[in-house]
Amino acid sequence: MTDLVAVWEVALSDGVHKIEFEHGTTSGKRVVYVDGKEVIRKDWMFKLVGKETFTVGAAQTKGTINIDAVSGFAYEYTLEINGKSLKKYMENRSKTTNTWLLNLDGVDCRVVLEKDTMDVWFNGKNMETAGEFVEDGTETHFSIGDHDCCIKAVSSGKRREGIIHTLIVDDKEIPEAVE
Repeated sequence: MTDLVAVWEVALSDGVHKIEFEHGTTSGKRVVYVDGKEVIRKDWMFKLVGKETFTVGAAQTKGTINIDAVSGFAYEYTLEINGKSLKKYMENRSKTTNTWLLNLDGVDCRVVLEKDTMDVWFNGKNMETAGEFVEDGTETHFSIGDHDCCIKAVSSGKRREGIIHTLIVDDKEIPEAVE
């Protein structure tokens, strides 16, 4: 019998990670899985509430599952990423990253730009890039197989919008994905 009580999907730069949590409310058992791999197992815990902390992804991002009693024998499970609720973390992340989903040579691909560091991730790998200043902004060049890729950064001309990042693969603009 499985005691699976919660499943979350978390989009990080190196990919989308699945976090699963088992909580045995009679035995106090707690098991955390990240991408199907068991990362924490505690059997026979007397305290049924509390938290479990672990890491997710290549950057070893901190994840915490909070276990709170709601009423009687009902429990609420919340996931925090880097100390923020999952919702708040994802809202903040949408401001600090750009994500593009595309299909290259029949393979689904995910490109992520971390705006604060200008790091580019492709299907979970941090890419080697070459940046250059151009007339209307900057270009960050990298290759995926035989494909020439470039992320252009140009000013929107509007203070509230800031800089607009565009992914171009083989001279074609790729629309940004909403995660």
